[in-house]
Amino acid sequence: MQAVSRADWSNAAFPWLSVRECFVGIAPATVMAVSFSGEWAYEIHVPSASLYAAYTALRDAGASHGFKLFGALAVESMRLEKGYLHWKTDILTEFDPFEAGLQRFVKIDKPAFVDQAALAKRAGRGPRKKLVTLTLHAKDAPAHGGASAMDGSGIVGTVTSAGWGHRTNQNISYAFVDPDCAQPGQPLSVDVLGSPVAARVVKRGFYDPEMAQVSCCPNMRRIADFQAT
Repeated sequence: MQAVSRADWSNAAFPWLSVRECFVGIAPATVMAVSFSGEWAYEIHVPSASLYAAYTALRDAGASHGFKLFGALAVESMRLEKGYLHWKTDILTEFDPFEAGLQRFVKIDKPAFVDQAALAKRAGRGPRKKLVTLTLHAKDAPAHGGASAMDGSGIVGTVTSAGWGHRTNQNISYAFVDPDCAQPGQPLSVDVLGSPVAARVVKRGFYDPEMAQVSCCPNMRRIADFQAT
Protein backbone atom coordinates (compact mmCIF):
# COMPACT_ATOMS: atom_id res chain seq x y z
CA MET A 1 0.00 0.00 0.00
CA GLN A 2 2.88 2.34 0.71
CA ALA A 3 4.15 1.78 -2.84
CA VAL A 4 0.86 2.81 -4.47
CA SER A 5 -0.13 5.72 -2.24
CA ARG A 6 1.51 8.82 -0.82
CA ALA A 7 -0.36 8.32 2.46
CA ASP A 8 1.45 7.11 5.56
CA TRP A 9 0.47 3.44 6.05
CA SER A 10 2.28 2.93 9.33
CA ASN A 11 0.14 1.66 12.16
CA ALA A 12 0.61 4.89 14.08
CA ALA A 13 -0.80 6.91 11.18
CA PHE A 14 -3.52 4.47 10.17
CA PRO A 15 -4.45 2.10 13.01
CA TRP A 16 -6.86 -0.83 12.93
CA LEU A 17 -10.54 0.15 12.43
CA SER A 18 -9.61 3.52 10.91
CA VAL A 19 -10.99 5.02 7.67
CA ARG A 20 -9.23 7.37 5.25
CA GLU A 21 -9.64 9.01 1.86
CA CYS A 22 -6.60 8.66 -0.38
CA PHE A 23 -5.42 7.53 -3.83
CA VAL A 24 -4.43 4.01 -4.86
CA GLY A 25 -2.29 4.72 -7.87
CA ILE A 26 -4.40 7.28 -9.71
CA ALA A 27 -7.69 5.93 -8.35
CA PRO A 28 -9.50 7.93 -5.63
CA ALA A 29 -10.29 5.55 -2.78
CA THR A 30 -11.94 5.16 0.60
CA VAL A 31 -9.86 2.68 2.59
CA MET A 32 -10.81 0.98 5.85
CA ALA A 33 -8.37 -0.90 8.07
CA VAL A 34 -10.70 -3.87 8.54
CA SER A 35 -10.65 -7.52 7.59
CA PHE A 36 -13.14 -10.28 6.81
CA SER A 37 -10.39 -12.91 6.79
CA GLY A 38 -8.84 -12.66 10.24
CA GLU A 39 -5.57 -11.38 8.77
CA TRP A 40 -4.16 -7.85 8.68
CA ALA A 41 -5.95 -6.31 5.71
CA TYR A 42 -7.54 -3.26 4.13
CA GLU A 43 -10.92 -2.85 2.46
CA ILE A 44 -10.61 -0.53 -0.53
CA HIS A 45 -13.57 1.21 -2.18
CA VAL A 46 -13.03 2.97 -5.52
CA PRO A 47 -15.37 4.31 -8.23
CA SER A 48 -16.26 1.72 -10.86
CA ALA A 49 -14.43 3.68 -13.55
CA SER A 50 -11.22 3.47 -11.47
CA LEU A 51 -11.30 -0.25 -10.64
CA TYR A 52 -8.78 -1.29 -13.27
CA ALA A 53 -6.39 1.51 -12.39
CA ALA A 54 -6.44 0.53 -8.71
CA TYR A 55 -6.08 -3.17 -9.54
CA THR A 56 -3.10 -2.73 -11.86
CA ALA A 57 -1.34 -0.43 -9.37
CA LEU A 58 -1.71 -3.04 -6.61
CA ARG A 59 -0.84 -5.93 -8.94
CA ASP A 60 2.37 -4.32 -10.11
CA ALA A 61 3.41 -3.20 -6.63
CA GLY A 62 2.72 -6.66 -5.22
CA ALA A 63 4.53 -8.67 -7.88
CA SER A 64 7.79 -8.74 -5.95
CA HIS A 65 5.91 -9.83 -2.80
CA GLY A 66 4.21 -12.84 -4.41
CA PHE A 67 0.90 -11.02 -4.87
CA LYS A 68 -1.82 -13.50 -5.92
CA LEU A 69 -5.56 -13.39 -6.42
CA PHE A 70 -7.99 -15.50 -4.43
CA GLY A 71 -11.73 -15.88 -4.56
CA ALA A 72 -14.89 -15.54 -2.50
CA LEU A 73 -14.81 -19.15 -1.28
CA ALA A 74 -11.39 -18.54 0.26
CA VAL A 75 -12.72 -15.48 2.09
CA GLU A 76 -15.75 -17.50 3.21
CA SER A 77 -13.49 -20.20 4.63
CA MET A 78 -11.37 -17.68 6.51
CA ARG A 79 -14.25 -15.73 8.01
CA LEU A 80 -15.87 -18.95 9.27
CA GLU A 81 -12.65 -19.87 11.06
CA LYS A 82 -12.32 -16.38 12.50
CA GLY A 83 -15.90 -16.27 13.75
CA TYR A 84 -17.09 -13.38 11.60
CA LEU A 85 -20.79 -13.32 10.70
CA HIS A 86 -22.26 -12.60 7.28
CA TRP A 87 -25.21 -10.25 6.86
CA LYS A 88 -28.30 -12.05 5.47
CA THR A 89 -26.61 -15.41 6.01
CA ASP A 90 -25.94 -15.55 9.76
CA ILE A 91 -27.38 -12.15 10.74
CA LEU A 92 -31.05 -12.45 9.86
CA THR A 93 -34.17 -10.43 10.59
CA GLU A 94 -35.81 -13.63 11.85
CA PHE A 95 -33.49 -13.62 14.88
CA ASP A 96 -32.81 -10.82 17.34
CA PRO A 97 -29.31 -9.61 18.33
CA PHE A 98 -29.40 -11.65 21.55
CA GLU A 99 -30.02 -14.85 19.62
CA ALA A 100 -27.27 -14.01 17.12
CA GLY A 101 -24.73 -13.35 19.89
CA LEU A 102 -24.63 -9.61 19.12
CA GLN A 103 -25.92 -8.38 22.47
CA ARG A 104 -22.75 -6.33 23.02
CA PHE A 105 -24.02 -3.94 20.35
CA VAL A 106 -27.40 -3.39 22.06
CA LYS A 107 -28.02 -0.88 24.85
CA ILE A 108 -31.68 -1.18 25.80
CA ASP A 109 -31.47 1.83 28.11
CA LYS A 110 -30.09 4.26 25.51
CA PRO A 111 -32.29 7.06 24.13
CA ALA A 112 -35.29 5.79 22.19
CA PHE A 113 -34.61 3.85 19.00
CA VAL A 114 -36.81 1.98 16.54
CA ASP A 115 -38.39 -1.15 18.08
CA GLN A 116 -36.78 -0.49 21.48
CA ALA A 117 -39.83 -1.69 23.41
CA ALA A 118 -40.23 -4.81 21.27
CA LEU A 119 -36.55 -5.68 21.64
CA ALA A 120 -36.66 -5.19 25.41
CA LYS A 121 -39.70 -7.47 25.60
CA ARG A 122 -37.98 -10.09 23.46
CA ALA A 123 -34.86 -9.96 25.63
CA GLY A 124 -36.95 -10.48 28.75
CA ARG A 125 -38.43 -13.69 27.35
CA GLY A 126 -35.02 -15.20 26.61
CA PRO A 127 -33.75 -16.54 23.27
CA ARG A 128 -35.79 -18.94 21.14
CA LYS A 129 -32.62 -20.04 19.33
CA LYS A 130 -28.91 -19.30 19.69
CA LEU A 131 -26.28 -19.02 16.98
CA VAL A 132 -23.43 -21.50 17.54
CA THR A 133 -20.32 -22.74 15.79
CA LEU A 134 -20.10 -26.46 15.05
CA THR A 135 -17.18 -28.60 13.97
CA LEU A 136 -18.18 -31.66 11.94
CA HIS A 137 -16.40 -35.01 12.06
CA ALA A 138 -16.13 -35.39 8.29
CA LYS A 139 -13.59 -34.45 5.63
CA ASP A 140 -15.49 -35.31 2.46
CA ALA A 141 -18.00 -32.44 2.36
CA PRO A 142 -19.26 -29.46 4.36
CA ALA A 143 -22.88 -28.87 5.28
CA HIS A 144 -25.04 -26.41 3.35
CA GLY A 145 -27.16 -23.50 4.49
CA GLY A 146 -30.61 -24.79 5.46
CA ALA A 147 -29.35 -28.23 6.58
CA SER A 148 -30.76 -29.57 9.83
CA ALA A 149 -28.89 -29.82 13.12
CA MET A 150 -30.12 -32.71 15.25
CA ASP A 151 -29.77 -34.37 18.61
CA GLY A 152 -31.29 -37.65 19.84
CA SER A 153 -34.75 -36.11 20.12
CA GLY A 154 -34.92 -34.76 16.57
CA ILE A 155 -34.23 -31.51 14.75
CA VAL A 156 -32.98 -28.76 17.08
CA GLY A 157 -31.72 -26.17 14.62
CA THR A 158 -30.73 -25.07 11.13
CA VAL A 159 -27.35 -24.40 9.51
CA THR A 160 -26.84 -20.87 8.22
CA SER A 161 -23.40 -21.18 6.59
CA ALA A 162 -20.64 -23.76 6.40
CA GLY A 163 -17.31 -24.55 4.81
CA TRP A 164 -13.89 -26.13 5.25
CA GLY A 165 -11.35 -24.19 7.31
CA HIS A 166 -8.04 -24.66 5.54
CA ARG A 167 -5.95 -22.93 8.22
CA THR A 168 -7.47 -24.92 11.08
CA ASN A 169 -8.23 -28.16 9.21
CA GLN A 170 -11.80 -28.09 10.47
CA ASN A 171 -15.20 -28.70 8.88
CA ILE A 172 -17.17 -25.70 10.20
CA SER A 173 -20.85 -24.83 10.35
CA TYR A 174 -22.78 -21.99 11.93
CA ALA A 175 -26.30 -22.87 13.05
CA PHE A 176 -29.19 -21.51 15.07
CA VAL A 177 -30.08 -24.20 17.62
CA ASP A 178 -32.29 -24.60 20.68
CA PRO A 179 -30.74 -22.76 23.67
CA ASP A 180 -30.30 -25.97 25.68
CA CYS A 181 -28.10 -27.33 22.86
CA ALA A 182 -25.88 -24.26 22.58
CA GLN A 183 -23.17 -24.90 25.18
CA PRO A 184 -19.62 -25.64 23.95
CA GLY A 185 -19.01 -29.38 23.92
CA GLN A 186 -22.65 -30.23 23.15
CA PRO A 187 -22.75 -33.22 20.75
CA LEU A 188 -25.09 -32.89 17.78
CA SER A 189 -25.32 -34.18 14.24
CA VAL A 190 -25.72 -32.28 10.98
CA ASP A 191 -27.30 -33.36 7.71
CA VAL A 192 -24.54 -33.43 5.08
CA LEU A 193 -25.73 -34.49 1.62
CA GLY A 194 -28.54 -36.51 3.15
CA SER A 195 -26.52 -38.29 5.84
CA PRO A 196 -26.16 -37.37 9.52
CA VAL A 197 -22.59 -36.41 10.47
CA ALA A 198 -21.45 -36.17 14.09
CA ALA A 199 -20.69 -32.61 15.26
CA ARG A 200 -20.10 -30.67 18.43
CA VAL A 201 -20.59 -27.09 19.54
CA VAL A 202 -17.34 -25.12 19.92
CA LYS A 203 -16.45 -21.59 20.91
CA ARG A 204 -16.75 -19.20 17.99
CA GLY A 205 -13.59 -17.70 16.52
CA PHE A 206 -11.04 -20.44 17.14
CA TYR A 207 -8.58 -19.16 14.53
CA ASP A 208 -6.07 -16.76 16.12
CA PRO A 209 -8.19 -15.98 19.22
CA GLU A 210 -5.39 -13.78 20.58
CA MET A 211 -5.41 -11.62 17.43
CA ALA A 212 -1.70 -12.29 16.84
CA GLN A 213 -2.18 -11.76 13.09
CA VAL A 214 -2.91 -8.12 13.80
CA SER A 215 -0.39 -7.87 16.63
CA CYS A 216 1.00 -4.60 15.27
CA CYS A 217 -2.29 -3.01 16.25
CA PRO A 218 -1.99 -1.07 19.53
CA ASN A 219 -5.62 -1.92 20.32
CA MET A 220 -5.06 -5.67 19.83
CA ARG A 221 -6.02 -6.65 23.38
CA ARG A 222 -9.15 -4.52 23.33
CA ILE A 223 -10.19 -6.05 20.01
CA ALA A 224 -9.49 -9.61 21.20
CA ASP A 225 -11.56 -9.05 24.34
CA PHE A 226 -14.33 -7.46 22.27
CA GLN A 227 -14.46 -10.42 19.89
CA ALA A 228 -14.51 -12.95 22.73
CA THR A 229 -17.59 -11.48 24.41
